[in-house]
Amino acid sequence: MADSPILDHNGQPFKKKELSTEIANASLTGVRSVWNYGSEAEHLSPERLARILRDAAEGEADAYLTLAEEMEERDPHYGSVLGTRKRALSGLPVMVEAATDDTHDVTLADAVRELVRRPEFGDMVDDLLDALGKGYSVVEINWDLKHLPWEPRTRNERQTNGEWREREAYTWRDPRFFKYDREQGQQLRLIDEADMLNGIPLPPHRFIVHRPRLKSGLPIRSGLARLVAVAYMCKAYTVTDWMAFAEVFGMPLRVGRYGPGANENDINTLINAVANIGTDAAAVIPESMRIDFEAPGSAQGGPDMFLKLAEYLDKQISKAVLGQTASTEGTPGKLGSDDAQDDVRMDILKSDARQLSNTLNKYLVRSFVDLNWGPQEQYPRIEVQATDPEDVTALIDNVTKLIPYGLKVERSVMADRLGLPDPADDAELLLAPQQQVNPAPALNHQQPCGCGQYHTALNQDGGQISTTDSALEQLEGAALSNWRSQIDPVLQPIRDLLDAVDTAEEFAAGLEDLLDDMDDTNVVRDLAAAMFLANGAGDGAGDGSAD
Repeated sequence: MADSPILDHNGQPFKKKELSTEIANASLTGVRSVWNYGSEAEHLSPERLARILRDAAEGEADAYLTLAEEMEERDPHYGSVLGTRKRALSGLPVMVEAATDDTHDVTLADAVRELVRRPEFGDMVDDLLDALGKGYSVVEINWDLKHLPWEPRTRNERQTNGEWREREAYTWRDPRFFKYDREQGQQLRLIDEADMLNGIPLPPHRFIVHRPRLKSGLPIRSGLARLVAVAYMCKAYTVTDWMAFAEVFGMPLRVGRYGPGANENDINTLINAVANIGTDAAAVIPESMRIDFEAPGSAQGGPDMFLKLAEYLDKQISKAVLGQTASTEGTPGKLGSDDAQDDVRMDILKSDARQLSNTLNKYLVRSFVDLNWGPQEQYPRIEVQATDPEDVTALIDNVTKLIPYGLKVERSVMADRLGLPDPADDAELLLAPQQQVNPAPALNHQQPCGCGQYHTALNQDGGQISTTDSALEQLEGAALSNWRSQIDPVLQPIRDLLDAVDTAEEFAAGLEDLLDDMDDTNVVRDLAAAMFLANGAGDGAGDGSAD
């Protein structure tokens, strides 16, 4: 069958065969190379940093992206807190919700669930989170037509006996392979030989582009690296000065003393001895000379000044990345320690999860569904769940309690919230345990009691009941087993009135006229029968006293 064109997100046709060719791959001789970048952090100064940030805001972001990469490598604290934020997000559970309970929508959701369960999906999410530091991250999807052993499962748009799947793995692309358009600064374009100055538009259904909205404005200005760049530079200066301070004042000052009769050779011998003590820790000098070790010198503030400045800058970085400092600077067991707060503030984590969900639905789910089933009115949705596990327990508990009171819940909604796929037709299913109701006494079954008389026990189902101490409990269970059919005719007029009125006053006024409409036949009949049985069971369980 001919390879028919399909439509992209903009409604423009393109060929399916184009999906299997890598687009943003690197090369040694082309414009996209991973080796043609020097160091930006090696000699960072205020003037150089200002130029790097200004150039990035004007569309030339190569130096900024290189600096952002080096900041993660050179500053252990920034690399740690940024990694904490990434892992807090990538470790969240991922749920897939079907658009509706329609069979077709459930089929789409099951296919997306299978896509999410593949090990490559988690690696792809990790690559997308590189955008937190740099402002954006791009992953290329290399689709491949996997021929399947079954016929097309759905509609006419799926014209081949196969399925478009991602091949082997998603591929992270160096952010320096891309640049924003010069007009608006909002559209990400691929640097290519066809247009080296402005780049070319990203082909449809080929890339997943994650751009966290950490602030409004140009996307290139929203990365965390830009926010902490100044603190990083100041800390680099602080640590450098601290090392120089330690080199000078970290060891005791060595003072050589010679007597008034020392000649020039004696003095040179003493100088060499003092110098060699710093490296060899040994020296030979005449008996008339001596070497004293003075206490380390100190300037105003001493080494504490550098320590406090470095700790202050680390706290600012923690606030910028995690939203708090307790998990990195707190003392365990004290108020405000990491026992009192999560590593990443929950409101930040929820925002990150929502934005990541939007990216996956826009670029992955929609492309996967369109390529295999054609455009849909509604699509399944991936939800990255930034909630505590206890919330699921509370959901189950609340739903279980409210269903007997008339709460209506879709089965597929609960399955999606719990992350459970729809079972296969031949799957072995878990079932609710059958409630065992003890048989009640029969009408024609008689038991003697202590008075010597026989009392007849009655049950609508013709069951029997013993005259032991548990007889009343068995009778109570049998009577309550069909309480809904007894009480529904009584309560139904009240429900109908509640649906028909708009205010509490109208509801209260209508209650006065409902007495005649309430059908209490069943409840009165069953109550009378239960009272009769209870009386007989009570006599049968007597202690032999008067009848």
